[in-house]
Amino acid sequence: MKQSQMFIPTLKENPADAEARSHQLMLRAGYIRQTSAGVYTYLPLAVKVLHKIEAIIRQEIEETGAVEVSMPELIPADLWHESGRYDTYGDNLFKLKDRHQRDFVLGPTHEETVTDLVRNEIRSYKKLPLTLYQIKTKFRDEDRPRYGLLRGREFVMKDGYSFSANEKQLDDVFHATEKAYRAIFDRVGLNYRVIIGDAGAMGGSDSREFSAIAEIGEDTIVYTDNNDYAANLEMARNVDKYIPTQEPELALTKVATPDAGTIAEVAAFLQIDAKKLIKSVLFMADGQPVLALIRGDYDINDVKLKNFLKADFLEMASDDEVKQWLQAPVGSVGPVGIAEEIRVVADETVTKMINAVVGANEAGHHLTNVNPGRDFPLAPESVTDLRFVREGDTAMDGTSTLHFTRGIEIAHIFKLGTRYTETFHANFLDENGREQPLIMGCYGIGVSRLLSAIVEQHSDEQGIVWPRAVAPFDIHLIPINLKNAEQAALTSEIEEILRQAGLTYLTDDRKERPGVKFAESELIGLPIRITVGKKASEGVVEVQLRETGENVEVKKDDLINVLQIFLTRSAS
Repeated sequence: MKQSQMFIPTLKENPADAEARSHQLMLRAGYIRQTSAGVYTYLPLAVKVLHKIEAIIRQEIEETGAVEVSMPELIPADLWHESGRYDTYGDNLFKLKDRHQRDFVLGPTHEETVTDLVRNEIRSYKKLPLTLYQIKTKFRDEDRPRYGLLRGREFVMKDGYSFSANEKQLDDVFHATEKAYRAIFDRVGLNYRVIIGDAGAMGGSDSREFSAIAEIGEDTIVYTDNNDYAANLEMARNVDKYIPTQEPELALTKVATPDAGTIAEVAAFLQIDAKKLIKSVLFMADGQPVLALIRGDYDINDVKLKNFLKADFLEMASDDEVKQWLQAPVGSVGPVGIAEEIRVVADETVTKMINAVVGANEAGHHLTNVNPGRDFPLAPESVTDLRFVREGDTAMDGTSTLHFTRGIEIAHIFKLGTRYTETFHANFLDENGREQPLIMGCYGIGVSRLLSAIVEQHSDEQGIVWPRAVAPFDIHLIPINLKNAEQAALTSEIEEILRQAGLTYLTDDRKERPGVKFAESELIGLPIRITVGKKASEGVVEVQLRETGENVEVKKDDLINVLQIFLTRSAS
């Protein structure tokens, strides 16, 4: 391919609004251009990378027995009403009407669509398991699109859905897909972790996230020093080694705590450790009040709370809702003497507390010497792990230490169970002729997000450094001066040698200075650069490996052997 025929609009400087390295480099190197906030045009080089990633995905996924379909991006809202997600999915859902005022959504994911499809077609266990997948554009109305392709409103995603007759079939598909995903991310050259994740708005359980290690990542990955455990921060667990003091229970006492509302302020005012306080936070779970309790030195993990409650929608109560249910302002609320309609859920740390301090449900007052069970009911079924872990905490094995790093979520797999099939009455007849709901799994990869994740890990100060498996071309062929007959002739010979060897190349045939060509070559980031220069008359070219800068002079007859060695290094 001649570079003069390509559309590669490079930039000399980083755009002011581009924060992430990958965003900066893909803009500067002419891979993408922003159309609107969170919406991008993929330029020719990016399209080539996307096609390579998609080819790898298709090859590995179809090895599991999955088959490709293409479902519509414009989805009737009736399907989302049927699942209940039209109202609970949140503001990220694009909603629109057609000319007949019928409601539609732009698909952020396709659980409803695929379940509707399968319920009308699969009626017997003999046709199970079945896994359908697609690679499609998805839409989510992100409040703050940022970091280029890492958080967009329109993006390319591979989403797959399995339907099984029993749990063993689901397990087999789940593990086969996890293995395929590992192969995909190994092939594209990513450093990643497979971690315990939250199913979120998808529903279901037994969730695994694939996270590419990167400082710009918005996810916090919690892992142990022995690498036996890794989880998303929202799902991570620890062992609380705090040993409470052994003391007799004292009489409940109300004390004035003027101008003290936060844990730190109350602890300072009463001159006690934060571990002596019970933090009380009111949430609204599917419209019902829930008071969550935790020891004062921890923070409440709302994801764990939502999962424990099996709620579709959970948010912290507003100031007005707090006053409505607890007759007190935020900072003065507690579990003692509250209305029976308010469900109380406590973190495990609360059960060990003796003579604790809680809000008195009266402005500027707290209760001291509060004891769970004596002063407020605390049923065993309402006690769970609600806490965010902290770096340096002890892992669940009791000996390892928890560490934090940042990561980009690149894929997620879930066991959905019958969350959608029961709602949609997607049933099949089992071996005994009994009607059963299909059992589902869901498997997603952020395809366009992979571009950013790869560039975050494979780049330097000069530009992108593509692994060969996904590079838009194998070779960047740069003749210094095509007006020189010997250079022009050797360039043509090398193009034919590369073509015969099955290697792809981009020939910079532009009338630019060598310095410009070299700088843009490093920015674009193809694995190998071949320079045809002053030794063209001798049939000698310069070959450079982009990743390491290693540079050798090679006769054209030895070129393919050297390239194969260099390309093998670049493929790792």
